[in-house]
Amino acid sequence: MKYVVIIFLFIIFGSLASALRYLVRDKGNSDRTVRALTIRIALSLTLFIILMGGYYFGILPNEKL
Repeated sequence: MKYVVIIFLFIIFGSLASALRYLVRDKGNSDRTVRALTIRIALSLTLFIILMGGYYFGILPNEKL
């Protein structure tokens, strides 16, 4: 499960970096930035749902700090 989270985080940061690149390169004349940010939001929500499901089904342990 740890590797899945790390892979998702790398993909999310990659999408954020591509959105920044499109923003600088297109100077606001394209919708590629919006598309990249939408993908980032969808990936973040998916990761959140995976983490909540993993906690609910006992895949992620309940550790107290």
